[in-house]
Order: sequence, then structure tokens, then C-alpha cells
Amino acid sequence: MLTIAAVVAVFVPLVLVHEFGHFITAKMTGMRVDEFAIGFGPKIVSKKYGETVYSIRSIPLGGFNDIAGMDAETNTAGERGFCAKPVLSRMIVILAGAAMNFILPIFLFFILYATLGEGQPATEPIIGSVIKDMPAEKAGLKEGDEILSVNGQAVVTWKEFTDKIKAVEAGQNILLQYKRGDETGEVTVAPTFNEQEKRTLIGVHSSVVYEEKSLPESFTLAVERTKEITLLMLDSIATLFKEPEQTENLAGPIGIVQMAGQVAERGVIPLMNFAALLSINLGIINLLPVPVLDGGHFVNLFIEAVRGKPLGSKAAAYTQRFGIALLLMLMLFATKNDLVRVFMK
Repeated sequence: MLTIAAVVAVFVPLVLVHEFGHFITAKMTGMRVDEFAIGFGPKIVSKKYGETVYSIRSIPLGGFNDIAGMDAETNTAGERGFCAKPVLSRMIVILAGAAMNFILPIFLFFILYATLGEGQPATEPIIGSVIKDMPAEKAGLKEGDEILSVNGQAVVTWKEFTDKIKAVEAGQNILLQYKRGDETGEVTVAPTFNEQEKRTLIGVHSSVVYEEKSLPESFTLAVERTKEITLLMLDSIATLFKEPEQTENLAGPIGIVQMAGQVAERGVIPLMNFAALLSINLGIINLLPVPVLDGGHFVNLFIEAVRGKPLGSKAAAYTQRFGIALLLMLMLFATKNDLVRVFMK
């Protein structure tokens, strides 16, 4: 149940802000929007206000705007159809969805900085959270435990603790002495090797200390963090082209659902951070110049602006088919990775 709730809590806002970006700019540029929907499949609830039907559908993992005149051959809205508007107006509508996916993380990070302050990993070897089904949890370690020694060697900082874990081979037992309240105890833990991080770990995070920030500082930090994560993600995409073997790390729907559930177990704050990361990821992916994605539509509009007329119907159809085939192949590959992780771990 927690995983389902986490998926809905994360994906509904992401889809809502993305589709709202298309919706509000379409309205502002005078286009007719016949339906604004959250979800796919059969309608659960729908209500018409003015000329637009607002609906919630049964599958909450997407959404859409039914903007009249997306296809010039079936335009029933005349001058209010998408196809009848200037190229610049159409470009704005197409890019607005992805733009909202970059605005949402700024908003989420701003809330976190304004209410909690700027978080920094604590230097003390105190466990902030324990990852489910990892060696530390199985050994009985808990949030708030202070690590005193690793194999009899005292540690006084979190870095000393993690360095000693990294130095141990996967599967090799290590003895941890810890302090919980006024009592001390010992547990034996066998670290596991993490393919993504290329090191051994036991599944714990450090505690976090927060420094209070003013509202202007919180906003600046939120923008900077969104920019930093965006650049890191762009670098990761570039790495996929340079090092094709890195595609093994791609996650599909199953992997994202799993991650949402795992993050939700750690609390609301990690889930908000996860939602922000996914939103940035969704924004970047939508801007890729692939037909059927917003980036592909933008490229077609740019070509139209340069040549003075839109692509022919045959050329548009071929590019759409190519885009759909490419996305299906990527989805199948990512799902294969998810299944391998689930059944081969």
C-alpha cells in the first residue's frame, strides 16, 4: 500500500504541473482546449466548465490536454485551433509542459530549505536512516545508532566509518560496535557490492544537520540545486552515448515504482526530493529531439519556421512512427533491466 500511495503522490503532481503548463499557455494564446485530463483510461470524474471538460481517469500515470486543431486536417476550431496559431505561440505551448517540470523542483526545494534549512551530512558516525532489506537492517541496526568501532578499530567520523566499509570485500563479515541510548551492542554485518556506486555498502545513510535559511536564501538555493541536478542528468545522458554499457543502469516503470516505495519508507522529505528529481528527469526527457516527445514537436515547429510551411503529412507520419518505435524499444530495454534487478539480485 505504501508503494502505491508513494507512486500516486509522486506522479500525480508531476503529470499535473506538466499538463497544466500546456493547458495554461494554450488558453493564454487563444487556443481551444476541449479536455484537461489527469490519468488515462475510462473517466472516473469529469466536469465541464466553459468549453473545457476537466476529468480524472482510472490510470493515474499520465495525463493529456485535448487541444483542438493539433492536426490541421481535422481542425474544428478555426482560428482557435493549434495549427492556426503563429509558430511562436505553438512553440510556447509545446515547451511549457517541460518548463513546469523545472519549476516544480524549485518550488519543492524552496519549501524544504525554507522550513528545514540547508541540510548537510553530519560528521559524527550516527546512522540517519537504514535501507530496507539491506545488511544493516537485517543485522538489527536502527536510526540513531552511533557506530563506535569497525572490527575493533574505533571510528569518530562518518567518513572513517564508510572508508572502513569500502575496504571490506562483499560478503565478508565485519563486527560493528554501536551505542543506542545508554547501551552499547555489537552486530555482525556482511556488506554487499553495489554495481551503481561500484563499492561495498551495508545500507545506511548518515544523519543530517540543518542550517536555517531566509526566504531569499532558500529560493536561491532551490534554483541552484535544480540547476546542479539538471546539469548532472544531462552529463549522465551524454555518458550513455559515450559508454553504451552504462545503459544497464537505466530504470523503467518497475524500477521507478520500487524506488518510490523505498524512498517513501524513509519519510516525506526524501519523497519530496525524489519527486523533484523525477520532475527534472521528466522535463529533460520531454525536451529530447525525439518525435512524439515535446522536443520532437519543437524541432518540427522550428523547421516550419525556417522553411515557411509545416512538414508534409507523409514526413510527419514517418517521424511519428520512428519516435514511437524508439520509445517502445527504450521502454522494453529499461523494463528488461528492471526485471533483471528484481529476479537476479
